[in-house]
Amino acid sequence: MSVTPPSSADAGWRLESTYAALPKLFYVRARPVSVTAPQTVLFNRALAEELGLKADALDHPDAAPLLTGNLLPAGAEPLAQAYAGHQYGHFTTLGDGRAILLGEQVTLTGGRFDIQLKGSGQTPFSRRGDGRAALGPMLREYIISEAMHALGIPTTRSLAVATTGEAVYRPKPLPGAVLTRVAASHIRVGTFEWAAGHGDKEALRALADYTRARHYPETAEAESPYLAFLQAAIDRQAALIARWQQVGFIHGVMNTDNMALSGETIDYGPCAFMDAYDPATVFSSIDQRGRYAYANQPPIAQWNLARLAEALLPLLHEDEAKSIELANLALEAFIPAFQRHWLTGMRGKLGMFTDEADDAALVDDFIEWMRKTRADFTLTFRTLAGDGAAAHGLTKDASFRQWHEQWTARLSRQPQSEEAVRARMQAHNPAVIPRNHKVEEALQAAVEQQDYAPVKRLLEALARPYDDAAAHSEYSTPPPPGGQPYLTYCGT
Repeated sequence: MSVTPPSSADAGWRLESTYAALPKLFYVRARPVSVTAPQTVLFNRALAEELGLKADALDHPDAAPLLTGNLLPAGAEPLAQAYAGHQYGHFTTLGDGRAILLGEQVTLTGGRFDIQLKGSGQTPFSRRGDGRAALGPMLREYIISEAMHALGIPTTRSLAVATTGEAVYRPKPLPGAVLTRVAASHIRVGTFEWAAGHGDKEALRALADYTRARHYPETAEAESPYLAFLQAAIDRQAALIARWQQVGFIHGVMNTDNMALSGETIDYGPCAFMDAYDPATVFSSIDQRGRYAYANQPPIAQWNLARLAEALLPLLHEDEAKSIELANLALEAFIPAFQRHWLTGMRGKLGMFTDEADDAALVDDFIEWMRKTRADFTLTFRTLAGDGAAAHGLTKDASFRQWHEQWTARLSRQPQSEEAVRARMQAHNPAVIPRNHKVEEALQAAVEQQDYAPVKRLLEALARPYDDAAAHSEYSTPPPPGGQPYLTYCGT
């Protein structure tokens, strides 16, 4: 029996548009371009409920036009955001060329989240592009972003994917789709570069004040609020990148327009998780020189933050030389902050409750052993967490045995029980990540056969990454040896 959904007005929308109160330098009014035959293929009921939306009203065939932009939810004030960015080190002006911000959903507890349609058609920033998105990349973003959320890593999230009934060309015809993306905001380092590039100090100040109020309210009472904002943003990014490194995640396209000031992971294009550990791992088909390789993610983050600091110079101090001095001092804090966040996370992965001076060296020795042996990043840590080193043959390696002896001696010097150590390790070492071969299997079934069952099964497994039961599932198994190097594409 079919159920008639409540109207859009009854779906729980509580949209506001505070971003539109910023100077018009930062956006243009634009509406999504209608599509021929919208159909919802994935809907995130749990996220809808967190947002205060009525899932039954939106998880219904009649609601698909709302999830592609054919209809607008109550209270929407659609716009395309303007921003710039350094792409592979080269500055360019950008903007939302295939996305529309509908507004900010205010939750019942007062939270505020951007609701954006990605793949919603041309805007004034499309730069000869069609403004559309292919189904495969939108499904990939849904899968990876929800996996990151389940891992406890700050991230934008995905409310829905809806097909459009129209083809896009990349370069061959592919089914089109629209992703409904949810974010703490879509303010980027590139947004500040856009303001600085226009030389509009008051617009820059308005953007900084808005961003501080929305994401860093603690800086309001600081003696130098803009410097405090820069320092807080640096520390938040250091913490985020450390979390990426701890699960072997490679973003793939760390341009400044893909660094969100909220501290969330944003834009899942050529991203993937490492299998065999290699710090030089690159998955992006266009990153020929490894600019965004796994090992380069911390220094690239610092480079991006230097671009933020440059944009903020007019606000840091009236004297330019003093502004540069303050910015440089703030940036120097990034590497120590990253190392602190990294070591804290690695202590958790290795079952350490206490701090000892040699912990960093112990971690480094283990990582170096993994590099030399090309050990599977996720499986190796999970094996340690389950005390299965012998069962997996790790103890046959003399260098591993030597490290293992040092590690067990280190654990013996803390008061916690062996059970507490194992529990800590299992809570920090996922059994399931979005294994590249499983992601591709699911995407292929969806795109080529319109079979979404593999995607849904994968999402169910990824929602429980630390469960013991998941450790024995097909989704915890590395790919067969001898496969071709894995490549991903940006989808534009």
